[in-house]
Amino acid sequence: MAKLSLGVDIGGTNLRVGVVQARKVIHEQRVPADFSSICKQHAPAIALQEILRISLSALQQAIRLYPGIGAVGMGFPGFIDPQTGYVMQSPNLPGLRNVDIAGELSRLVGLPVKMENDALVAALGEFMLLDAAPHSMVYIGLGTGVGGGLIHAARPYPGDHGIAMEVGHMITEPGGRQCGCGNHGCLEQYAAAPGVIASYALATGEALSALDVAERAAQGDAAALEAYAVAGLHLGKAIAHIAKILDPQLVLIGGGMSQAWPYFAPALHAQLEQDSIPVLKGKIDIKVSGSSDQAGIIGAAHLVQG
Repeated sequence: MAKLSLGVDIGGTNLRVGVVQARKVIHEQRVPADFSSICKQHAPAIALQEILRISLSALQQAIRLYPGIGAVGMGFPGFIDPQTGYVMQSPNLPGLRNVDIAGELSRLVGLPVKMENDALVAALGEFMLLDAAPHSMVYIGLGTGVGGGLIHAARPYPGDHGIAMEVGHMITEPGGRQCGCGNHGCLEQYAAAPGVIASYALATGEALSALDVAERAAQGDAAALEAYAVAGLHLGKAIAHIAKILDPQLVLIGGGMSQAWPYFAPALHAQLEQDSIPVLKGKIDIKVSGSSDQAGIIGAAHLVQG
């Protein structure tokens, strides 16, 4: 029987834990955890302790239910040092710098814990769940931020410094909106959930949730549809440039925001067609994830399955 591993998917506003056997999630729990707000409202040391406390509680609960768990894999929204496993920085969890979250949790739960960037982990999980694995795949995760992951020759590629495929921080609007990474005009300021919220607020003066904006788009609200069109335009720009550099067989769109695909897909495809070089026009296969949002858990667990 395949060993049990624990896959942990940490986002800016949620924590998901899953017990994984081979490629199947046999138990899943979701914990509301607004880590982004915690990091913005507290000093880094206090925020770190709160992240550890919430994460530890969720891990211990799963381990009590499944004592056969042998190791924990984690996806975390930030730049992960490939040598030490430390979180070097997290633009959407401000204040965290050079912290050993994996090491601390390993000490507290008494199990090996391995951490990798959340989007790269999700890319790995998505790749594992495909019926026909492509030779190369780019994953773009849309949520609180915009993450990216590259799978090449069936292996995830983190880069020499742990920064590969930070597509959310590609500048698609020079001199544009301020980003948590310190630059202006990054993709995630337009295509992530807060970016769509900001676009809608600029047009209407209303501060709604991303879910409310999506509901208004479904009702035909012009400003909501335009907010998603802006997101699609910026995604189209980014994918066109990624394709010129990596020439992937497949680009897979996932994350919570991917559920709004019908609202931003037309603008994405139009901008992609405009910005692609002629030899790539019509050759970039773009699909939306069908993993039921479990790819991050499965990919994280696979980090420690050997």
